[in-house]
Amino acid sequence: MPKFSELEVGQVVATKDYELTRDSLVRYAGASGDFNPIHYRDDFAQAVGLPGVLAHGMLTMGLSVQPVVSWVGDAARVVDYGVRFTKPVLVPAKGVAKLTVTATVGLLDEENQKARVDLNTVFEENTVLGKAQVWVQF
Repeated sequence: MPKFSELEVGQVVATKDYELTRDSLVRYAGASGDFNPIHYRDDFAQAVGLPGVLAHGMLTMGLSVQPVVSWVGDAARVVDYGVRFTKPVLVPAKGVAKLTVTATVGLLDEENQKARVDLNTVFEENTVLGKAQVWVQF
């Protein structure tokens, strides 16, 4: 577990790449119960005005926080987490959609021994989560 006293604002504490496939979406749909066809059928996604099949927002959100959980070593230390969904993650029928997550210390609350970690989740050079912030208790 990292030490609060060793953290600095602007410090990158974790990075992680993820590759999503259509198989990933099917597995997530089964685990979450979200079987909306925009997550697995191109024809349906396009019929409702989308450019193609989209990854589930909650899947993107869940993957994005994981590097912070791994860094602190205990999911119970994550005391708050929020995001705004700003751009879709399109998952091709063949190949992968690559996400890159970078976690950076954004604020240190010395009185309460908490750190706000800001996440930058990027897909095809676009940030896909806005105001993605994780509060970690030390």
